[in-house]
Amino acid sequence: MHKSAWTSKYGTAASRWAGVGPYYAMFPEQFANGVIRRHTEEGEVVLDPFAGRGTTLFSAASQGRKSIGFEINPVGYVYAKAKLNPATSEAVEYRLDELEGIANRYCNAARALPRFFHACFCREVRRFLLAARDELDWRRSRTDRTVMALLLVHLHGKLGTALSNQMRQTKSVSPQYALRWWRQRNFTAPEIDPVAFMRARCRWRYAKGAPSFVEGRVYLGDSAVRLERVADRGVEPATLLFTSPPYYGVTNYHYDQWLRLWLLGGPPNARLNGNGRCGKFENREKYQSLLRNVFKAARSMLHDDAVVYVRTDRRDFTLRTTRAVLRDLFPDKRMTTYVRPLVRPSQTRLFRKKSRGKLLMPGEVDLLLRPS
Repeated sequence: MHKSAWTSKYGTAASRWAGVGPYYAMFPEQFANGVIRRHTEEGEVVLDPFAGRGTTLFSAASQGRKSIGFEINPVGYVYAKAKLNPATSEAVEYRLDELEGIANRYCNAARALPRFFHACFCREVRRFLLAARDELDWRRSRTDRTVMALLLVHLHGKLGTALSNQMRQTKSVSPQYALRWWRQRNFTAPEIDPVAFMRARCRWRYAKGAPSFVEGRVYLGDSAVRLERVADRGVEPATLLFTSPPYYGVTNYHYDQWLRLWLLGGPPNARLNGNGRCGKFENREKYQSLLRNVFKAARSMLHDDAVVYVRTDRRDFTLRTTRAVLRDLFPDKRMTTYVRPLVRPSQTRLFRKKSRGKLLMPGEVDLLLRPS
C-alpha cells in the first residue's frame, strides 16, 4: 500500500478504532456505514442482537446514531465495548506499566503453563499475560477493558505484528496443530518486551485521538434472554435492526477464539462447544429456535415502522430458515432479497464443505424488510 493510501485509510480516530478486533463474519465497515446512512437519521436507534466485534454499533455511533447490541462471546463483547468508549491513552499506558511491575510474581505460573504456551510466547510475555489475565477487570473497568481489547488484538498473529510465534490472527488454531507446524519449520517463540511492544501499538492507535460518540451500549450474554430484560426497562425503540446471525454449521466462535478466551479467564486449551448457542449450530431445530427466539425478543425493541436488515448465508438451509423466521415474525413488512457476490473472504468461503460431491456455493444474501 502506498504511504498516501495508508495515511488516508487511518487518518482519523474513528478509522483507527473501527478495525479493533480480528473476528470472522464481521460486516465490512463501508457496507455497514451505507446501510445505516440509508435507513436511519441522526439521533435514531440501531439494534444489533448478534453484535460480534461491534461493527454495526461502531458504525452507527460514528454517524450520530444511538446503538444497542448484544453479544454472547466475551471476545467480541470486549472489542465492541472498548471501541464504543475507550479509556484515555494515558490511563492505558499507566495500566501497562502497573502490569509490568507485577509480572515477575508469575514466574512459577508461567513455567507451569502447557507446552503450547512455551512455544507460542517467550518467558516475559507469558508472565505479562498471566498478570493481565488475573488483574484486568474487563467487565467493570473502562481502562482495564481497553487494555484487554488491545491485548486481544495483538495476542497472536504474524511474526513481528503480535506477541506470539507465527499464527493466524483471526483464528486460534489448536495447540497440537500449532506445535506440529512450528516444529516442522523450526519456529520458536520470539523474544519480545511485552510492555514496549504494546506501548508502541497503543501510541499508533491513539495517534489521532480516541473516538467520542453519542450513546452506544453493548451487553454480554445470550441475546434472547438479555433482549427481553433490556426491553422491560423501557428503551427508545430502534428504527433499524441490522445484524448478521451465525451461519448454520459453519464455524465455532468459542473454539476458534480459545486462546483469547483463555486470556479472559478461560481454560488453557481448545475445546469444541456444541451447545447450540455458541458452538457450530449443527442441530437444525436448535438453529431455527435460536433465530426465532432472538428475533422475537428483538421485535419488542423496534419502532412499528422499523426497517429490518439481515445478512445471512447463501446456502439453502440457513437462507431458507432465516427467510421463514423473518416472514413469520414480521408479516406486515415487505421482504426484498439481494444476493451479494464475494468481494473478500467470508465464513462460507473459509469453511465451505461438499454436499453430494459438489462444493457448496459460498456467499451472502441480504434480506431487507420494510413497512408495506
